[in-house]
Amino acid sequence: MIITPAEPHDVAKLLAFREEAAAWLRGLGSDQWSRPYPADKLLATIEVGSVFMLRDGHTTAGTITLTPDAEEGLWTDDELAEPSMFINKLTVARDYAGQNLGGRLLDWASDRAHRAGAQWLRLDAWTTNDALQRYYLEQGFTHVRTVREGAAVNGGPRVSGWLAQRTARPAEHGFTDHTPIPARLPLAA
Repeated sequence: MIITPAEPHDVAKLLAFREEAAAWLRGLGSDQWSRPYPADKLLATIEVGSVFMLRDGHTTAGTITLTPDAEEGLWTDDELAEPSMFINKLTVARDYAGQNLGGRLLDWASDRAHRAGAQWLRLDAWTTNDALQRYYLEQGFTHVRTVREGAAVNGGPRVSGWLAQRTARPAEHGFTDHTPIPARLPLAA
């Protein structure tokens, strides 16, 4: 499998992934991703180069967003002074479930963050999705705190404020990486 930067034409696929994941989560009793995500915001993240696609031939098996930019209102000034990269919108196509692609994408992100000079790989997960929180703990993340105040990026109250982090480190993920070399973080030593 190959990991590549997303391209503007991938917006429709990414929105469909989100809808597929939301339907699956609804079946599990979660309201995660039930609000539509604005296509223009998604396109903007693609254009700055922070969205990545995992491709299996002509099929997209998964996606992850990795950015040096924290969502406003989640992390303290002291935490933001530490070189970090932030993941979000990790999604694996249901046809590829059960193959540890999510864990391998997290390892890829950890490796990329490390190469950019990050100390931490951080995330904010859905506040009410206990199974997702357990998953991240099993992937080596440590819960930092839960933030409930504020607004969500796509409108309404904040719903994704379960904060976790793990050390950014080299990792063997097993993907063929066709992404550019990551830029060094400004805070990196």
